[in-house]
Amino acid sequence: MPTELCLAGRELTSPLISPDASTVAFVSREAGDPSAVRLVSTTGGPERVLDLPDEPTGGRGLNGGCLAWDRSGRRLAVVGRAGLWIAEVGNPSRLVLSADVGSIASPVWSVTDDAVIVTVDAARVLRVDLLGDGEPRRLDEGNHDFVADPEVWADDGIEFVAWQAWSVPDMPWDGASLVVLGPAGTVDIGRPSVGMQQPRAIPDGSLACLRDDSGWLNLWRSADPAGDWEHLIDEPVEHGGPSWGPGQRTFVGSPDGTRIAFTRNEEGFGRLCVLEVVTGAVTELGRGVHGHLSWAGGTIVALRSGARTPTQIVAYEVADGSRVVLATGPADGWDRFDPPEPELHEVVAPDGLGVPVRRYAAGLGRVLIAVHGGPTDQWQVSFLPRVIRWWSEGWDVLVCDPRGSTGHGRAHTDALRGGWGRSDTDDVLAVARHAQEAGWARRETTVVMGSSSGGLVVLNALVGDGPVSAGIALYPVSDLAGLAEHTHRFEAHYTDSLVGPPGSPALAEHSPITNARELSGRLLLIHGTDDPVVPVEHSRRLAAATDSRRLELDVVELDGEGHGFRRPENRRLEYDLVERFLAETIRRADSAGRGGQ
Repeated sequence: MPTELCLAGRELTSPLISPDASTVAFVSREAGDPSAVRLVSTTGGPERVLDLPDEPTGGRGLNGGCLAWDRSGRRLAVVGRAGLWIAEVGNPSRLVLSADVGSIASPVWSVTDDAVIVTVDAARVLRVDLLGDGEPRRLDEGNHDFVADPEVWADDGIEFVAWQAWSVPDMPWDGASLVVLGPAGTVDIGRPSVGMQQPRAIPDGSLACLRDDSGWLNLWRSADPAGDWEHLIDEPVEHGGPSWGPGQRTFVGSPDGTRIAFTRNEEGFGRLCVLEVVTGAVTELGRGVHGHLSWAGGTIVALRSGARTPTQIVAYEVADGSRVVLATGPADGWDRFDPPEPELHEVVAPDGLGVPVRRYAAGLGRVLIAVHGGPTDQWQVSFLPRVIRWWSEGWDVLVCDPRGSTGHGRAHTDALRGGWGRSDTDDVLAVARHAQEAGWARRETTVVMGSSSGGLVVLNALVGDGPVSAGIALYPVSDLAGLAEHTHRFEAHYTDSLVGPPGSPALAEHSPITNARELSGRLLLIHGTDDPVVPVEHSRRLAAATDSRRLELDVVELDGEGHGFRRPENRRLEYDLVERFLAETIRRADSAGRGGQ
């Protein structure tokens, strides 16, 4: 499969249907070009570009949160790089809050459409008055370190505002609450060690959210948020993902409040369903991974993809289940390669834990084990150009969910506590051994690839002489103590529960830098020079500490890149480097095989 096909097309995010169900606004970014807000009819047709003198911030994957329609459907609140804009078709856009105040996200209109509520720096909730002096007013009391995703609704004509909140050392999936602001002030709703996210008003006057009291991130609802909550759907699947960014919308209420559309994550496979609130009946609306749900009239709009389905924005007519594709991200041409649906497997780790694996089978005797970042995350069965590319080169791609991954219940996620870098590496090594025992590959044709936290696993998998012969690490974590000291604010306390508090000996014991001289085999390491999460200096120190007699190391630094590669020329270079590395792996394995005959 050509690299250019992997790079062609555009990224789509943040689709949002207008209240009159006539128009969908979304953010589109062509490769190498600035992003733009586009408008399209809910019945399909040509796209229009919204006249905005700024680049919208957009989002990545199923996170977003930069757009909000007012209740008339005539105005859009848009978060751009310069700040918060109010845009109206046919009229000039106006800046109402400068980005000088900080990083703005998650706009939502007030009940009377005379103000927009946003978060700033994920630390403050501000109300921006559009009629008065325009001076923003802070709504939260500063009781939490982080806030996200404000929501607004009215009860008997009185406006209420809710938002997600949490404080260190917790990450939002460790323990988060909802804060509700009403006439009597704020009320903090939460329980210790319970994750709560996506506060969303349901038109019947109740507030819904996702929470994991049961061990699974499920849908809950309450008519009185400070009182009792109803577990709407109690099932061993998850209805959303971890709160890595603002704007996740994996459920939405119907305009009349009688139904709720929600997503299911079933072993990584996705499904869109509709719940009848009164009867509890659930019907399937569509298969595939869905997100960014919005509902107006009888139409649900979503971002959708699957293993064989390029990322697209779709509109469902709920009455008959029909679906219209409104916009597509990847370029045409994927279908001629006929990518497979992955096979589900479970590998038993040394301590008996089951490790879910999705195998994209090529069947040519070589395996590329793909480890997601996070580690609190998951690659669902969505459209993954890299996976399809390496499968098309004849590699079995094994997408595994070692402990710490989401999508399999809180117990699987929490199983990594105290063991980051060790326990997840053991799980991946168990996957490698299973692949070889099953005849999918030999040690010489087993490669592990991962980025960030996945890169940590790659490095630790090459310590000693285990079942992996080579690794590809993109901007990897290599020094856990250094990460805790130098990373950005959101992850500054991430290591506290995953490894140990500052000064814990486990920070060094689980770090590849400690065992750098024991790394063996072949390693391709790629890192951006401007990475704010994992400083490039960490990879430089790791490289300097390795033993060239044991490890064949190739280090590539990409100038100006951060935590992930965005420039088309650097993304192309990444593909080329990985392709050459994998081709050399096959060449050496074939040569060794001939030499042993």
